[in-house]
Amino acid sequence: MAEFWRRWHISLSTWFRDYLYVPLGGSRGTLAMSVRNTFIIFIVSGFWHGANWTFILWGALNAIYFLPLLLTGSNRRHIGTVAQDRWLPLPVELLRMGGTFLLTCLAWIYFRSATVGDAFLYIHRIFSFTKGDPLPLIEPAALPLIMILVGVEWVQREKQHGLELSDRIPRVVRWAIYTVLLFGIIQLGTEDSAFIYFQF
Repeated sequence: MAEFWRRWHISLSTWFRDYLYVPLGGSRGTLAMSVRNTFIIFIVSGFWHGANWTFILWGALNAIYFLPLLLTGSNRRHIGTVAQDRWLPLPVELLRMGGTFLLTCLAWIYFRSATVGDAFLYIHRIFSFTKGDPLPLIEPAALPLIMILVGVEWVQREKQHGLELSDRIPRVVRWAIYTVLLFGIIQLGTEDSAFIYFQF
């Protein structure tokens, strides 16, 4: 989870670290102060997105996720590339990646829900199944593109970003790939999809 926050929304994470976490004392004080500071920055991060309990819970959940790493002193580990110099991750690495993904998606339910009640209902429906209910499936047309992008992200994991193609590939080919991806995203998008940050 610490690695996720080092890589996700770097500008926001860095701002909160430099202007809130460090002035509060960071991790230089007692363990209790470090725990307090961690909860403060995550909850304030949630409040920054909106004055709604859903955002506060989103921040608190991420603080809770971070807590075991802080208590065990392992929040500074895993700063390198996963499976460096290997094609496939070890089973424990795969488990950690999957766990981080699932926990993060669970927290995002609160982030995207209009109310806390909506979030609870959504989570309840995920873990309940009634005979005759349709199985939740990914849009079939999007599945190949998802698989391609996950594969690209994995192969390119040591680059600055997943779509950073090598300079050895001719520029016209690189831009052709980018153009195909862009049109794929537009084609699979829906007309009523608003940019998420328009609501903040």
